Amino acid sequence: MVIGGGAGGLTVASGAASLGATVALIEKNSELGGDCLHYGCVPSKAFIAAAKEVHQAQRAAEQFGFELNGKPDFSTAMKRVKDAIAHIQVHDSKERFTKLGVSIYHGEGTFKDKHHVVINNREIIKGKKIVIATGSRPNVPPIEGLKEVKFLTNESIFDLKNKPDRLLVIGGGPIGLEMAQSFARFGSEVTVAEAGPTIFGREDEDMIPIIKKELEKEISILYNAMTKKVEANAKGEKVVTIKQNNELKTYTFDEIIVSAGRKNNIEKLGLENIGVDVDKGAIVVNDYLQTSISNIYAIGDINGNFPFTHAAGMEGKVVVRNAVFGIKGKVNYDHTPWVTYTDPEVYHLGLTEQDAKDKYGEEFRTYKVAMNDVDRFIADRNNVGLLKVITKKNGHILGAHAVGKNASDWMQEIVMAKTNGLKIGSISNVIHPYPTHAAIVQQTADLYWREKLFNGSIPTITKKYIKWFR
Repeated sequence: MVIGGGAGGLTVASGAASLGATVALIEKNSELGGDCLHYGCVPSKAFIAAAKEVHQAQRAAEQFGFELNGKPDFSTAMKRVKDAIAHIQVHDSKERFTKLGVSIYHGEGTFKDKHHVVINNREIIKGKKIVIATGSRPNVPPIEGLKEVKFLTNESIFDLKNKPDRLLVIGGGPIGLEMAQSFARFGSEVTVAEAGPTIFGREDEDMIPIIKKELEKEISILYNAMTKKVEANAKGEKVVTIKQNNELKTYTFDEIIVSAGRKNNIEKLGLENIGVDVDKGAIVVNDYLQTSISNIYAIGDINGNFPFTHAAGMEGKVVVRNAVFGIKGKVNYDHTPWVTYTDPEVYHLGLTEQDAKDKYGEEFRTYKVAMNDVDRFIADRNNVGLLKVITKKNGHILGAHAVGKNASDWMQEIVMAKTNGLKIGSISNVIHPYPTHAAIVQQTADLYWREKLFNGSIPTITKKYIKWFR
């Protein structure tokens, strides 16, 4: 039995059914696909792509000396969002899963005991193994007056009919910044209120100044800013009081996007009925993704380990192996990257340099190449960014980080190498067509060999050998 029809739940349901298990899937919404398809990854990337096209057109006009007339049609962008969802919905359709043999139940699932779940307080179904994959929802902070005015989250933002002229984004996390930049490119005046002293706090220290500088060209970011109060004036505008550095200031906006983290969908599961351990709103799991009750598993956002769609899919595969076949396999996030889809993109894999210092002291190496040293980025006139690879002294990859155009694509070569235990130098031997963006990865790998070949004892030995050979 699977509770939740999002990315993780659908991976388990399709995998288990394809392998011959009898599968029941419980989903509270009318359609499958979860937050990622309907409110998250898919619609946001469609909107980001539309905003990027508008931005590129504006840049081209400036650089080539022609004029653009009119304003971008915001409704066209929203239509593209809906079209993307509809197109992908086919792959997550109820019909597809029914054909796989999955029995679909619509409603809220609540545990009666460790093998029985009640759906909508009416129907009871039994499962030998049960997987919880109910995901998360936007967290709404306790800001005075916020709930009394209309505000947006990722679950409602793509229903907007008109572009807001003045937009406040509460929270400078990945979702908030992606949306802030995209709305700015459609002409909104965007302010981000970030409670912390910086943005991208989980990223490598060399990445943060680059992406901050680029984003601050398009949006206004208030750091150490706490949103204290929201109220509507006679015009229907949102009057917001923000405390920054012990000073209260009042701003007026047309719309507010709340992007202040996520809250797990845990309350209606009835976990207290069966004694599943929960810590800080997340279901506690072991390395096999089992909860404190061994026949019940938890994957995706709900377990608090790695809250990304691709991680939920990976966890789903682990659970199919463990629950369906009983072949014990541990979950491993060491080779799982994440990306923030701002422009430029920010890519994160493994340890940061500070992480490496904490774990290995001085026993590691870093290799860095800037975009403006790579021919293809220069030719594209899009050469802002950096690639940094962190390795053990023997060249095994500990982490890799990048800021740059389409980093989510060309960084995958490093993920492949790290996953398979290859040294960074192995990428140096891979032939890359010239000129490509991925050449930055090869150039970084070349630095490893330069260090090995031209430092230490090797140059002395080769010099003597060449002299003797001649």
